[in-house]
Amino acid sequence: MSGELERRLLALEDRAEIGELIARYGPAVDSGDGAAVAALWAPNGTYRFDDVELDATGVRALVSYPTHMDYMERGCAHILSAPRISIDGDTAVAITHSAVMIHDGTRWLGERVSANRWELRRLPEGWRVQRRVNRLLDGAPEARLLFSSGSD
Repeated sequence: MSGELERRLLALEDRAEIGELIARYGPAVDSGDGAAVAALWAPNGTYRFDDVELDATGVRALVSYPTHMDYMERGCAHILSAPRISIDGDTAVAITHSAVMIHDGTRWLGERVSANRWELRRLPEGWRVQRRVNRLLDGAPEARLLFSSGSD
């Protein structure tokens, strides 16, 4: 295989693996599977949403938060858009929208709609989330900035 063809194939495989990793988040959190959620993160990875920053232990426990337990009892769906992925060697950034839908007994309501920046790194076992930042799309500039390349 030519060097260029091999490079392109590896880039496609990386994009597919990162997309699959992000796609596993919603079903894992909606099923209450803390171990599956935690398995998406690097051992020292973090997840920041609102004014909360979780470490690996916190990511695992996310599904047992009272708010999340209430979501699951009512019926919920964490829906993520297809990611826009930029890869640089063994690190990558993926940008997504996310929506948390809650069933209110008669219809589905958008509980949270957010901008997300996923910073990933390649580990021996594959791509993992090093840092995820989630900001509500409530008009504040911090959320819109997550959609910019190179944003923090």
